[in-house]
Amino acid sequence: MHALGPFLYAIQTSEPCCITYNSGVEKKRTEARPASTRSTSARSTSARSRDRGRATRRRLIEATAQLCKERPGAEVSVAEIANAAGVFPNQVTYYFGSKDSLLVHAAFLGLLHDARRIERIGLQAPDAAAFRRNVARAVLAMPSLPPVARALAAAISKPELAPVVDRHLQLLFRQSERFVGRLVDSRGWRTRRPLGVEARTFWSTALGAVLLVRAGAQGTVAELDLAGALTLHDEPER
Repeated sequence: MHALGPFLYAIQTSEPCCITYNSGVEKKRTEARPASTRSTSARSTSARSRDRGRATRRRLIEATAQLCKERPGAEVSVAEIANAAGVFPNQVTYYFGSKDSLLVHAAFLGLLHDARRIERIGLQAPDAAAFRRNVARAVLAMPSLPPVARALAAAISKPELAPVVDRHLQLLFRQSERFVGRLVDSRGWRTRRPLGVEARTFWSTALGAVLLVRAGAQGTVAELDLAGALTLHDEPER
């Protein structure tokens, strides 16, 4: 119950597209073209602009995720992120609104990378009991879990981040649900509650444990029975 399965990390863009001309001559040349030609040219330019925007967003997210991985818990500046991504610092706010929003995207990208490894671990389990045990152990050891927990905490104090966090969480839940659904179908396993509830319960338990530890609660996440949050089983129904 993880971002297993093909956890498709959708990078959506909403950047404005603004086409300007450098001279009146260029404008006259454009106006002299047939309307259909101008329309096709405008669409082509708009498409290229969107592609560049997506590529820039992707570089920023990947660069931020790498910096956070190299320096866990350390503060990363906008200048460092921009330098690593090969863009201008103001492009951080242009594409994401704020550094905090970018950090949320990067945190969930890290979760995606970790989830691919956990998927392989889960698929190697010979039975449902081993699946629950192995997946729970691997998820609690994921280096991406603390950054995601920080993203959740940031959304509490900064309401403008809440929609960003929610989109990523909903994607995580859906992909987890689909993965377990395929596992149930292919192996004949079952869950004792709906798949959607299973996914949300598992991830809420894992992230909640990390938040508690970060807030100063006594103990560690290792003391948590995360496997118990999974009801996936292969025993026959009684």
